[in-house]
Amino acid sequence: MKRFVIASFFFLSLVIMPVQAELPDFKNLVKKAAPAVVNISTIQKRSRQGGPSFDFQGPNGEEIPEIFRHFFRFPNPNQAPDSPSQKAPQSLGSGFIISTDGYILTNHHVIKGADQVLVRLNDRRELEAEVVGSDERSDVALLKIDAKNLPVAKFGDSSKLEAGEWVLAIGSPFGFDHTVTAGIVSATGRALENETYVPFIQTDVAINPGNSGGPLFNLDGEVVGINSQIYTRSGGFMGLSFAIPIDVAMNVSTQLKSDGFVTRGWLGVVIQEVNKDLAESFGLDKPAGALVAKVLPGSPAEAAGLQDGDIILKFNGKVINLSSDLPHQVGRVVPGSNVKLGIIRAGKSKTIPTKIGTLSDGEAPLKASNRISSEPESNRLNVVVTELTEQQKNKWNIRNGIAIDKVLNGAGANAGLVAGDIITILNGKRVESVKHFVSLVNDLPEGRSVPMRIVRRGSPLFIPLKLGKH
Repeated sequence: MKRFVIASFFFLSLVIMPVQAELPDFKNLVKKAAPAVVNISTIQKRSRQGGPSFDFQGPNGEEIPEIFRHFFRFPNPNQAPDSPSQKAPQSLGSGFIISTDGYILTNHHVIKGADQVLVRLNDRRELEAEVVGSDERSDVALLKIDAKNLPVAKFGDSSKLEAGEWVLAIGSPFGFDHTVTAGIVSATGRALENETYVPFIQTDVAINPGNSGGPLFNLDGEVVGINSQIYTRSGGFMGLSFAIPIDVAMNVSTQLKSDGFVTRGWLGVVIQEVNKDLAESFGLDKPAGALVAKVLPGSPAEAAGLQDGDIILKFNGKVINLSSDLPHQVGRVVPGSNVKLGIIRAGKSKTIPTKIGTLSDGEAPLKASNRISSEPESNRLNVVVTELTEQQKNKWNIRNGIAIDKVLNGAGANAGLVAGDIITILNGKRVESVKHFVSLVNDLPEGRSVPMRIVRRGSPLFIPLKLGKH
Protein backbone atom coordinates (compact mmCIF):
# COMPACT_ATOMS: atom_id res chain seq x y z
CA MET A 1 0.00 0.00 0.00
CA LYS A 2 2.82 2.41 0.91
CA ARG A 3 4.52 1.69 -2.38
CA PHE A 4 1.29 2.51 -4.22
CA VAL A 5 0.93 5.84 -2.36
CA ILE A 6 4.56 6.77 -3.04
CA ALA A 7 4.25 5.82 -6.71
CA SER A 8 1.01 7.83 -7.04
CA PHE A 9 2.62 10.90 -5.47
CA PHE A 10 5.61 10.59 -7.81
CA PHE A 11 3.28 10.33 -10.82
CA LEU A 12 1.29 13.40 -9.75
CA SER A 13 4.53 15.32 -9.28
CA LEU A 14 5.55 14.53 -12.84
CA VAL A 15 2.19 15.80 -14.09
CA ILE A 16 2.08 18.99 -11.99
CA MET A 17 5.73 20.12 -12.25
CA PRO A 18 5.69 20.85 -16.03
CA VAL A 19 2.55 22.96 -15.57
CA GLN A 20 4.23 24.97 -12.83
CA ALA A 21 7.34 25.41 -14.98
CA GLU A 22 5.26 27.12 -17.66
CA LEU A 23 4.07 29.92 -15.37
CA PRO A 24 6.03 33.14 -16.06
CA ASP A 25 8.54 34.62 -13.64
CA PHE A 26 8.25 38.42 -13.83
CA LYS A 27 11.16 39.33 -11.49
CA ASN A 28 13.81 39.98 -14.14
CA LEU A 29 11.32 41.71 -16.39
CA VAL A 30 10.35 44.13 -13.63
CA LYS A 31 13.98 44.84 -12.70
CA LYS A 32 14.83 45.77 -16.28
CA ALA A 33 11.62 47.61 -17.18
CA ALA A 34 10.75 49.51 -13.98
CA PRO A 35 13.47 52.23 -14.21
CA ALA A 36 11.81 53.66 -17.35
CA VAL A 37 8.41 54.02 -15.64
CA VAL A 38 7.60 57.39 -14.06
CA ASN A 39 4.96 58.86 -11.79
CA ILE A 40 3.09 61.91 -13.09
CA SER A 41 1.25 64.46 -11.00
CA THR A 42 -0.47 67.61 -12.21
CA ILE A 43 -1.36 70.82 -10.42
CA GLN A 44 -4.26 72.97 -11.51
CA LYS A 45 -4.78 76.47 -10.17
CA ARG A 46 -8.19 76.87 -8.67
CA SER A 47 -10.63 79.35 -10.14
CA ARG A 48 -11.25 82.45 -8.06
CA GLN A 49 -14.98 81.99 -8.44
CA GLY A 50 -16.61 79.82 -5.82
CA GLY A 51 -15.18 77.43 -3.32
CA PRO A 52 -13.51 74.10 -3.88
CA SER A 53 -15.47 71.08 -4.98
CA PHE A 54 -14.42 67.48 -5.29
CA ASP A 55 -16.08 64.58 -7.07
CA PHE A 56 -13.51 61.95 -6.07
CA GLN A 57 -13.47 60.41 -9.51
CA GLY A 58 -10.84 58.44 -11.33
CA PRO A 59 -9.62 59.22 -14.86
CA ASN A 60 -12.74 57.71 -16.41
CA GLY A 61 -15.30 59.25 -14.06
CA GLU A 62 -15.45 56.30 -11.68
CA GLU A 63 -15.95 57.21 -8.03
CA ILE A 64 -12.97 56.63 -5.75
CA PRO A 65 -13.92 54.63 -2.65
CA GLU A 66 -13.77 56.39 0.71
CA ILE A 67 -10.82 54.31 1.92
CA PHE A 68 -8.57 55.68 -0.85
CA ARG A 69 -9.45 59.35 -0.59
CA HIS A 70 -6.67 60.22 1.85
CA PHE A 71 -4.15 59.66 -0.96
CA PHE A 72 -5.36 62.86 -2.60
CA ARG A 73 -4.49 66.36 -1.46
CA PHE A 74 -7.34 68.27 0.18
CA PRO A 75 -7.72 72.04 0.48
CA ASN A 76 -6.65 73.88 3.60
CA PRO A 77 -9.89 74.81 5.40
CA ASN A 78 -8.15 77.89 6.87
CA GLN A 79 -7.28 79.24 3.43
CA ALA A 80 -9.75 81.43 1.53
CA PRO A 81 -11.21 79.50 -1.40
CA ASP A 82 -10.64 82.39 -3.80
CA SER A 83 -6.97 82.85 -2.89
CA PRO A 84 -4.76 83.03 -6.00
CA SER A 85 -2.24 80.68 -4.36
CA GLN A 86 -4.86 77.99 -3.82
CA LYS A 87 -4.30 74.92 -6.00
CA ALA A 88 -6.43 71.94 -6.78
CA PRO A 89 -5.46 68.50 -5.52
CA GLN A 90 -2.81 66.64 -7.48
CA SER A 91 -4.15 64.00 -9.80
CA LEU A 92 -1.87 61.01 -10.06
CA GLY A 93 -0.97 59.11 -13.21
CA SER A 94 1.87 57.21 -14.81
CA GLY A 95 4.07 57.38 -17.89
CA PHE A 96 7.23 55.93 -19.37
CA ILE A 97 10.44 57.28 -20.90
CA ILE A 98 10.86 56.74 -24.65
CA SER A 99 14.20 58.53 -25.24
CA THR A 100 17.38 59.06 -23.24
CA ASP A 101 16.99 62.85 -23.54
CA GLY A 102 13.69 62.94 -21.65
CA TYR A 103 10.66 62.37 -23.90
CA ILE A 104 7.81 60.67 -22.02
CA LEU A 105 4.51 59.15 -23.10
CA THR A 106 1.35 59.28 -21.00
CA ASN A 107 -2.41 59.78 -21.42
CA HIS A 108 -4.04 62.99 -22.57
CA HIS A 109 -6.56 62.80 -19.73
CA VAL A 110 -3.74 62.62 -17.15
CA ILE A 111 -2.38 66.06 -18.03
CA LYS A 112 -5.52 67.69 -19.42
CA GLY A 113 -6.04 71.21 -18.06
CA ALA A 114 -2.85 71.12 -15.99
CA ASP A 115 -0.99 74.32 -15.12
CA GLN A 116 2.04 72.34 -14.05
CA VAL A 117 3.14 68.77 -14.76
CA LEU A 118 5.61 67.06 -12.43
CA VAL A 119 7.46 63.84 -13.25
CA ARG A 120 8.97 61.69 -10.52
CA LEU A 121 11.66 59.33 -11.77
CA ASN A 122 12.59 55.90 -10.46
CA ASP A 123 15.60 57.42 -8.64
CA ARG A 124 13.19 59.76 -6.74
CA ARG A 125 14.15 62.91 -8.68
CA GLU A 126 11.17 65.16 -9.41
CA LEU A 127 11.29 67.36 -12.51
CA GLU A 128 8.83 69.72 -14.13
CA ALA A 129 7.75 68.59 -17.60
CA GLU A 130 6.84 70.50 -20.74
CA VAL A 131 3.77 69.31 -22.63
CA VAL A 132 5.07 68.91 -26.17
CA GLY A 133 1.66 67.97 -27.49
CA SER A 134 -1.51 66.15 -26.58
CA ASP A 135 -4.15 64.36 -28.67
CA GLU A 136 -7.59 63.89 -27.15
CA ARG A 137 -8.90 61.51 -29.81
CA SER A 138 -6.23 58.89 -29.11
CA ASP A 139 -5.75 59.90 -25.43
CA VAL A 140 -1.98 60.21 -25.94
CA ALA A 141 0.26 63.00 -24.63
CA LEU A 142 3.97 63.63 -25.17
CA LEU A 143 6.02 65.26 -22.40
CA LYS A 144 9.64 66.46 -22.20
CA ILE A 145 11.85 66.80 -19.14
CA ASP A 146 15.31 68.35 -18.97
CA ALA A 147 17.48 65.32 -18.28
CA LYS A 148 19.99 63.10 -20.02
CA ASN A 149 21.11 59.47 -20.08
CA LEU A 150 17.74 58.26 -18.86
CA PRO A 151 16.63 54.60 -18.90
CA VAL A 152 14.39 53.92 -21.89
CA ALA A 153 11.53 51.47 -22.39
CA LYS A 154 11.82 48.93 -25.20
CA PHE A 155 9.02 48.80 -27.76
CA GLY A 156 7.21 45.71 -28.97
CA ASP A 157 4.83 45.06 -31.84
CA SER A 158 1.25 45.39 -30.59
CA SER A 159 -0.10 44.03 -33.88
CA LYS A 160 1.30 40.61 -32.97
CA LEU A 161 -0.53 40.40 -29.63
CA GLU A 162 -2.95 37.52 -29.27
CA ALA A 163 -5.66 36.77 -26.74
CA GLY A 164 -4.27 34.62 -23.94
CA GLU A 165 -0.78 36.17 -23.87
CA TRP A 166 0.68 37.21 -20.55
CA VAL A 167 1.10 40.96 -20.03
CA LEU A 168 2.24 43.10 -17.12
CA ALA A 169 1.58 46.67 -16.03
CA ILE A 170 3.71 49.00 -13.92
CA GLY A 171 2.18 52.22 -12.63
CA SER A 172 1.03 54.25 -9.64
CA PRO A 173 -2.50 53.16 -8.71
CA PHE A 174 -3.84 55.49 -6.00
CA GLY A 175 -0.33 56.92 -5.66
CA PHE A 176 1.49 53.67 -4.87
CA ASP A 177 4.59 54.11 -7.07
CA HIS A 178 5.86 51.26 -9.24
CA THR A 179 3.06 48.85 -8.48
CA VAL A 180 3.28 45.71 -10.61
CA THR A 181 0.18 43.80 -11.76
CA ALA A 182 -0.10 41.00 -14.32
CA GLY A 183 -2.74 39.20 -16.35
CA ILE A 184 -3.52 38.15 -19.89
CA VAL A 185 -4.71 39.76 -23.10
CA SER A 186 -8.47 39.28 -23.16
CA ALA A 187 -9.03 40.60 -26.69
CA THR A 188 -7.54 42.92 -29.28
CA GLY A 189 -9.06 45.53 -31.57
CA ARG A 190 -11.77 46.53 -29.11
CA ALA A 191 -13.87 49.55 -30.07
CA LEU A 192 -15.19 51.64 -27.19
CA GLU A 193 -18.00 54.18 -27.28
CA ASN A 194 -16.73 57.61 -28.45
CA GLU A 195 -13.23 56.16 -28.96
CA THR A 196 -13.43 55.36 -32.66
CA TYR A 197 -9.77 55.83 -33.58
CA VAL A 198 -8.16 53.40 -31.13
CA PRO A 199 -8.35 49.60 -31.50
CA PHE A 200 -7.92 48.97 -27.77
CA ILE A 201 -6.16 46.01 -26.20
CA GLN A 202 -8.44 44.50 -23.57
CA THR A 203 -6.77 42.78 -20.60
CA ASP A 204 -7.64 41.47 -17.16
CA VAL A 205 -4.59 43.17 -15.63
CA ALA A 206 -5.54 45.02 -12.43
CA ILE A 207 -5.66 48.68 -13.51
CA ASN A 208 -6.91 51.42 -11.18
CA PRO A 209 -6.91 55.24 -11.05
CA GLY A 210 -3.25 56.24 -11.20
CA ASN A 211 -2.27 53.49 -13.62
CA SER A 212 -3.41 55.72 -16.48
CA GLY A 213 -0.59 56.49 -18.90
CA GLY A 214 1.61 53.66 -17.65
CA PRO A 215 3.10 50.95 -19.86
CA LEU A 216 1.75 47.49 -20.62
CA PHE A 217 4.60 45.01 -21.18
CA ASN A 218 4.80 41.64 -22.89
CA LEU A 219 6.94 38.81 -21.51
CA ASP A 220 9.97 40.11 -23.41
CA GLY A 221 9.83 43.33 -21.40
CA GLU A 222 8.64 45.33 -24.41
CA VAL A 223 5.95 47.98 -24.19
CA VAL A 224 2.92 46.89 -26.23
CA GLY A 225 0.40 49.42 -24.95
CA ILE A 226 -0.46 52.41 -22.76
CA ASN A 227 -2.97 51.67 -20.01
CA SER A 228 -5.81 54.09 -20.58
CA GLN A 229 -9.26 53.05 -19.37
CA ILE A 230 -11.11 50.68 -17.10
CA TYR A 231 -14.68 49.51 -17.08
CA THR A 232 -16.01 49.69 -13.55
CA ARG A 233 -19.20 49.92 -11.54
CA SER A 234 -17.45 50.02 -8.19
CA GLY A 235 -14.69 52.60 -8.78
CA GLY A 236 -12.00 49.93 -8.91
CA PHE A 237 -10.68 47.05 -10.95
CA MET A 238 -13.26 44.62 -12.35
CA GLY A 239 -11.21 42.61 -14.83
CA LEU A 240 -11.91 44.88 -17.81
CA SER A 241 -8.92 47.10 -18.61
CA PHE A 242 -8.08 48.76 -21.90
CA ALA A 243 -4.73 49.85 -23.34
CA ILE A 244 -3.80 51.92 -26.40
CA PRO A 245 -1.64 49.83 -28.78
CA ILE A 246 1.93 51.11 -28.78
CA ASP A 247 2.05 51.36 -32.58
CA VAL A 248 -0.91 53.78 -32.45
CA ALA A 249 0.68 55.75 -29.61
CA MET A 250 4.06 56.02 -31.33
CA ASN A 251 2.46 57.23 -34.55
CA VAL A 252 0.68 59.94 -32.56
CA SER A 253 3.81 60.90 -30.57
CA THR A 254 5.88 61.21 -33.76
CA GLN A 255 3.36 63.68 -35.19
CA LEU A 256 3.13 65.58 -31.91
CA LYS A 257 6.91 65.89 -31.76
CA SER A 258 7.31 67.06 -35.36
CA ASP A 259 4.13 69.06 -35.92
CA GLY A 260 2.53 69.61 -32.52
CA PHE A 261 -0.75 68.13 -33.76
CA VAL A 262 -2.12 64.95 -35.33
CA THR A 263 -3.71 64.51 -38.76
CA ARG A 264 -6.00 61.62 -39.64
CA GLY A 265 -7.67 60.26 -42.70
CA TRP A 266 -11.36 60.92 -43.37
CA LEU A 267 -13.79 59.00 -45.57
CA GLY A 268 -17.09 60.71 -44.73
CA VAL A 269 -19.68 58.00 -44.17
CA VAL A 270 -22.18 57.14 -41.47
CA ILE A 271 -21.82 53.42 -40.78
CA GLN A 272 -23.61 50.73 -38.82
CA GLU A 273 -23.01 47.11 -37.85
CA VAL A 274 -24.23 44.28 -40.07
CA ASN A 275 -26.21 41.83 -37.95
CA LYS A 276 -27.59 38.44 -38.99
CA ASP A 277 -30.89 39.76 -40.34
CA LEU A 278 -29.25 42.59 -42.27
CA ALA A 279 -26.70 40.16 -43.71
CA GLU A 280 -29.56 38.00 -44.97
CA SER A 281 -31.39 41.00 -46.39
CA PHE A 282 -28.30 42.07 -48.36
CA GLY A 283 -27.58 38.55 -49.55
CA LEU A 284 -24.43 37.98 -47.48
CA ASP A 285 -23.45 34.52 -46.27
CA LYS A 286 -22.64 35.87 -42.80
CA PRO A 287 -22.58 39.19 -40.91
CA ALA A 288 -19.52 41.19 -41.92
CA GLY A 289 -18.36 44.65 -42.95
CA ALA A 290 -19.47 48.22 -42.38
CA LEU A 291 -22.88 49.15 -43.79
CA VAL A 292 -22.97 52.67 -45.23
CA ALA A 293 -26.10 54.27 -43.83
CA LYS A 294 -25.27 57.68 -45.26
CA VAL A 295 -22.65 59.29 -47.50
CA LEU A 296 -21.86 62.78 -46.25
CA PRO A 297 -22.12 65.60 -48.81
CA GLY A 298 -18.78 66.91 -50.06
CA SER A 299 -16.90 63.95 -48.59
CA PRO A 300 -14.22 61.76 -50.19
CA ALA A 301 -16.78 58.94 -50.13
CA GLU A 302 -19.20 60.97 -52.24
CA ALA A 303 -16.42 61.90 -54.68
CA ALA A 304 -15.48 58.23 -55.00
CA GLY A 305 -19.09 57.23 -55.78
CA LEU A 306 -19.99 55.36 -52.61
CA GLN A 307 -23.73 54.96 -52.09
CA ASP A 308 -26.10 54.43 -49.20
CA GLY A 309 -26.49 50.69 -48.74
CA ASP A 310 -22.97 49.77 -49.83
CA ILE A 311 -21.25 47.34 -47.48
CA ILE A 312 -17.51 47.91 -47.10
CA LEU A 313 -15.77 44.55 -46.69
CA LYS A 314 -12.18 45.62 -47.41
CA PHE A 315 -10.23 48.82 -46.90
CA ASN A 316 -6.92 49.05 -48.73
CA GLY A 317 -6.60 45.26 -48.76
CA LYS A 318 -7.49 44.77 -45.09
CA VAL A 319 -10.63 42.87 -44.17
CA ILE A 320 -13.37 44.78 -42.31
CA ASN A 321 -15.13 42.23 -40.12
CA LEU A 322 -16.85 44.71 -37.80
CA SER A 323 -18.01 48.22 -38.61
CA SER A 324 -15.73 49.46 -35.81
CA ASP A 325 -12.71 48.22 -37.78
CA LEU A 326 -13.22 50.85 -40.48
CA PRO A 327 -12.52 54.08 -38.51
CA HIS A 328 -9.29 52.53 -37.15
CA GLN A 329 -8.06 51.84 -40.65
CA VAL A 330 -9.18 55.13 -42.22
CA GLY A 331 -7.82 57.29 -39.40
CA ARG A 332 -4.30 55.88 -39.75
CA VAL A 333 -4.05 56.60 -43.48
CA VAL A 334 -2.11 59.72 -44.47
CA PRO A 335 -4.59 62.27 -45.88
CA GLY A 336 -4.31 62.51 -49.64
CA SER A 337 -3.47 58.83 -50.03
CA ASN A 338 -5.23 56.74 -52.65
CA VAL A 339 -6.82 53.54 -51.35
CA LYS A 340 -9.17 50.87 -52.66
CA LEU A 341 -12.48 49.97 -51.07
CA GLY A 342 -13.89 46.48 -51.53
CA ILE A 343 -17.68 46.70 -51.33
CA ILE A 344 -20.87 44.76 -51.93
CA ARG A 345 -23.52 46.69 -53.86
CA ALA A 346 -26.82 45.07 -54.82
CA GLY A 347 -25.30 41.67 -54.20
CA LYS A 348 -22.27 42.26 -56.44
CA SER A 349 -18.64 42.83 -55.46
CA LYS A 350 -17.01 46.07 -56.58
CA THR A 351 -13.67 47.79 -56.02
CA ILE A 352 -13.79 51.57 -55.67
CA PRO A 353 -10.63 53.71 -55.74
CA THR A 354 -10.85 56.50 -53.17
CA LYS A 355 -8.70 59.47 -52.21
CA ILE A 356 -8.74 59.88 -48.43
CA GLY A 357 -9.40 63.35 -47.03
CA THR A 358 -8.29 65.06 -43.83
CA LEU A 359 -10.35 64.78 -40.66
CA SER A 360 -10.91 68.22 -39.18
CA ASP A 361 -11.49 68.97 -35.50
CA GLY A 362 -15.20 69.37 -36.08
CA GLU A 363 -15.61 66.08 -37.87
CA ALA A 364 -15.80 62.60 -36.43
CA PRO A 365 -16.79 59.24 -37.81
CA LEU A 366 -20.51 58.81 -37.35
CA LYS A 367 -22.15 55.61 -36.32
CA ALA A 368 -25.79 54.86 -36.90
CA SER A 369 -27.80 53.84 -33.89
CA ASN A 370 -28.82 50.19 -33.80
CA ARG A 371 -31.58 50.70 -31.24
CA ILE A 372 -34.89 49.86 -32.86
CA SER A 373 -38.22 50.43 -31.18
CA SER A 374 -40.97 47.86 -31.68
CA GLU A 375 -44.28 49.49 -30.95
CA PRO A 376 -47.22 47.36 -32.11
CA GLU A 377 -49.99 49.69 -32.72
CA SER A 378 -53.38 49.94 -47.08
CA ASN A 379 -50.34 48.03 -47.84
CA ARG A 380 -48.45 44.80 -47.10
CA LEU A 381 -46.44 46.57 -44.36
CA ASN A 382 -49.69 47.72 -42.73
CA VAL A 383 -48.41 51.29 -42.32
CA VAL A 384 -49.99 54.60 -43.26
CA VAL A 385 -47.58 56.75 -45.28
CA THR A 386 -47.58 60.31 -46.63
CA GLU A 387 -45.56 62.32 -49.09
CA LEU A 388 -42.63 64.28 -47.68
CA THR A 389 -43.08 68.01 -47.24
CA GLU A 390 -40.39 70.48 -48.22
CA GLN A 391 -40.08 71.32 -44.54
CA GLN A 392 -39.29 67.67 -43.70
CA LYS A 393 -36.77 67.45 -46.53
CA ASN A 394 -34.99 70.58 -45.35
CA LYS A 395 -35.15 69.67 -41.67
CA TRP A 396 -33.60 66.24 -42.13
CA ASN A 397 -31.48 67.12 -45.17
CA ILE A 398 -32.97 64.39 -47.39
CA ARG A 399 -33.96 64.38 -51.04
CA ASN A 400 -36.38 61.50 -51.37
CA GLY A 401 -38.60 59.18 -49.36
CA ILE A 402 -42.01 58.90 -47.73
CA ALA A 403 -43.03 59.58 -44.11
CA ILE A 404 -44.76 57.05 -41.86
CA ASP A 405 -47.86 58.54 -40.30
CA LYS A 406 -49.12 55.46 -38.44
CA VAL A 407 -47.94 51.90 -37.80
CA LEU A 408 -50.47 49.09 -37.33
CA ASN A 409 -49.85 45.48 -36.36
CA GLY A 410 -48.01 43.75 -39.17
CA ALA A 411 -44.71 43.49 -41.01
CA GLY A 412 -43.83 47.16 -40.52
CA ALA A 413 -44.32 47.00 -36.77
CA ASN A 414 -42.38 43.73 -36.60
CA ALA A 415 -39.46 45.40 -38.39
CA GLY A 416 -39.41 48.16 -35.78
CA LEU A 417 -40.95 51.01 -37.78
CA VAL A 418 -42.55 53.81 -35.78
CA ALA A 419 -44.57 56.87 -36.69
CA GLY A 420 -42.30 59.67 -37.88
CA ASP A 421 -39.80 57.38 -39.60
CA ILE A 422 -38.93 58.27 -43.18
CA ILE A 423 -38.32 55.39 -45.60
CA THR A 424 -35.75 56.40 -48.22
CA ILE A 425 -34.60 53.07 -49.69
CA LEU A 426 -36.42 49.76 -49.94
CA ASN A 427 -34.73 46.60 -51.23
CA GLY A 428 -31.95 48.61 -52.88
CA LYS A 429 -34.25 51.10 -54.62
CA ARG A 430 -34.79 54.74 -53.71
CA VAL A 431 -38.35 55.55 -52.68
CA GLU A 432 -39.56 58.54 -54.72
CA SER A 433 -43.24 58.81 -53.77
CA VAL A 434 -46.13 57.07 -52.00
CA LYS A 435 -47.20 55.46 -55.27
CA HIS A 436 -43.66 54.25 -55.91
CA PHE A 437 -43.45 52.92 -52.35
CA VAL A 438 -46.63 50.89 -52.73
CA SER A 439 -45.29 49.46 -55.97
CA LEU A 440 -42.02 48.48 -54.36
CA VAL A 441 -43.82 46.87 -51.41
CA ASN A 442 -46.03 44.84 -53.73
CA ASP A 443 -42.93 43.45 -55.45
CA LEU A 444 -41.21 42.36 -52.25
CA PRO A 445 -40.48 38.63 -51.85
CA GLU A 446 -42.12 36.58 -49.10
CA GLY A 447 -40.24 34.85 -46.30
CA ARG A 448 -36.93 36.57 -47.01
CA SER A 449 -35.40 39.66 -45.39
CA VAL A 450 -34.74 42.72 -47.53
CA PRO A 451 -32.89 45.89 -46.45
CA MET A 452 -34.84 49.06 -45.74
CA ARG A 453 -33.18 52.40 -45.05
CA ILE A 454 -34.99 54.83 -42.81
CA VAL A 455 -34.22 58.24 -41.34
CA ARG A 456 -35.29 58.49 -37.71
CA ARG A 457 -35.07 61.96 -36.14
CA GLY A 458 -32.30 62.83 -38.61
CA SER A 459 -30.25 59.66 -38.12
CA PRO A 460 -30.02 57.21 -41.04
CA LEU A 461 -30.40 53.52 -40.25
CA PHE A 462 -30.81 50.26 -42.16
CA ILE A 463 -33.21 47.66 -40.79
CA PRO A 464 -34.22 44.26 -42.16
CA LEU A 465 -37.81 43.79 -43.35
CA LYS A 466 -39.40 40.36 -43.80
CA LEU A 467 -42.88 39.83 -45.21
CA GLY A 468 -44.79 36.70 -44.24
CA LYS A 469 -46.92 34.69 -46.60
CA HIS A 470 -50.52 35.72 -47.18
